[in-house]
Amino acid sequence: MTRQQTLYRQLRDRRNRLTPPPGLAWPEISDGKIVMMMSPRPRHQLTATRVRDQLSGQLTPELGVFEATDTDDEELGKLRIPDLHVCAYAAMETDDPLDPREIALAIEIVSPSNPENDYEDKARDYPAMGIPHYLILDPRDGTWTYQWEIGRLAGRPAYENRLHLPYGKHVTVTTEYGTWTIATDGLPRYSAKDMGLTP
Repeated sequence: MTRQQTLYRQLRDRRNRLTPPPGLAWPEISDGKIVMMMSPRPRHQLTATRVRDQLSGQLTPELGVFEATDTDDEELGKLRIPDLHVCAYAAMETDDPLDPREIALAIEIVSPSNPENDYEDKARDYPAMGIPHYLILDPRDGTWTYQWEIGRLAGRPAYENRLHLPYGKHVTVTTEYGTWTIATDGLPRYSAKDMGLTP
């Protein structure tokens, strides 16, 4: 076992014994650190529900859309919790964290308090973990960013393709399991209060 794996196991054990304080979600692990995030706001959850409802009707019977599932790669020392992900029902029939290579599509809804976690940290971690398609929905400015096809950049895994467009433009995701379309024109935007601004 490598030193990184030993540290990761220690962090995961500590994390699993934590009770998140009020207002904080279950923590993730990346780069030798426990990452704490604010609990999702109502518009965040409304976005997740509308996207899940759209995707569910397009999937083959063996696939589902799941929320907030521990997804870990011990070798890399990373535990992430996508807001939504698409995978086979069979992959969820375990007490262990989900293997990220089982995920066809990961979706994150940007938090007003820490957008770098989705745009930078997870955009780095997800291709390294082998997740082939990654969609970011941003209710702050009403845009979406879709990244796919894992290649290499500066010696590390990275998405080779990136599309960034405003809400109102449909997202089309083509995976080995099929092609799915998400309409974004009905997705909510954060309010000034959500973003901590004066209304």
